[in-house]
Amino acid sequence: MKTMQKTCRTAVLTMPCAGTSTVYSILDVLAGVGRDWEMLHGAQPKPPIFEATLLSVDGEAYDDVNGRRITPDGALQGYTQPDLVIVADLHIDPNAPLPEEFEKLVPWLVDAHSNGAMITSVCSGALLLAAAGLLDGLDATSHWGYCDAIAQRFPHIKMRRERILIPAGEGHRIVTAGGASAWGDLMLYLIGRFASPEEARQMAKIYLLQPHTEGQLHYASLVAGAQHDDALVADAQVWAADNYALPSPVTAMAERSGLTERSLLRRFRKATGQSPVDYIQTLRIEEAKQMLETTDMPIEDIAAEVGYIETSSFRNSFRRYVGMPASMYRKKRLPLIAA
Repeated sequence: MKTMQKTCRTAVLTMPCAGTSTVYSILDVLAGVGRDWEMLHGAQPKPPIFEATLLSVDGEAYDDVNGRRITPDGALQGYTQPDLVIVADLHIDPNAPLPEEFEKLVPWLVDAHSNGAMITSVCSGALLLAAAGLLDGLDATSHWGYCDAIAQRFPHIKMRRERILIPAGEGHRIVTAGGASAWGDLMLYLIGRFASPEEARQMAKIYLLQPHTEGQLHYASLVAGAQHDDALVADAQVWAADNYALPSPVTAMAERSGLTERSLLRRFRKATGQSPVDYIQTLRIEEAKQMLETTDMPIEDIAAEVGYIETSSFRNSFRRYVGMPASMYRKKRLPLIAA
């Protein structure tokens, strides 16, 4: 006799700054596991595999960031131990004070994890996991625009801005996903883990979910750096934005600042989290990405235009910063150009 599969009690956390589209996409997909494929193929639906509940701190209706009225299913208090917790993307300034809801969500998350729950996040939802201390000492990912801010605020976390999905911790009970659309990657992972790989494949076909196997670096704006108040470094950054293609731009930056290159390196890294050399490289590669997206200029000419003497050096740098060859990046962006 086949053993009945245990239902996975799933808490999807929400608050006014949570991404509503992500929250409800997650709820829709989890509800369809064991039901939607069977419906399309004339088979009997299976018992629900995920029992998903939308929870907020107080369970009260709220207006989301776009003014839509959202009514959670319940409050944290009174919800018994979950098997799985999912935190969606959060529409907040990565450098601003954390939302006040975190004060009550953090101890609840910590207790849930201590009692055996798997804790997961999508996109900027990793901020909540970080604030709870659940990511300390672990590799983690988030939206590329949040990774640097999280790393600066929580230095014990190793942020991997190139990754889409990172299971980590004991028993892989902590899972972080990259940008907002990585909710699909997280769903396929969780369905495969709590249901079966076949269920995951079926849901991928129904919802047209395509894993981001190439990572998320090629979506990233490489110059989305940390905020700082160092006027000298800010002046160097402004100068570099117009002069990155010049020979020896770092030497010129140091001369302009009145510092030695070593002193500029220390001060620049402290303010931005990058060395001057890395910053120049990101400016060059970001401009090259724009040219690959919007022109049909040969790659060799683009390399020269952004300051590389040797095309091979450009190709190596592009792959390192973007996660794929320049030629592949251009091909992936061609439909956008045509549109």
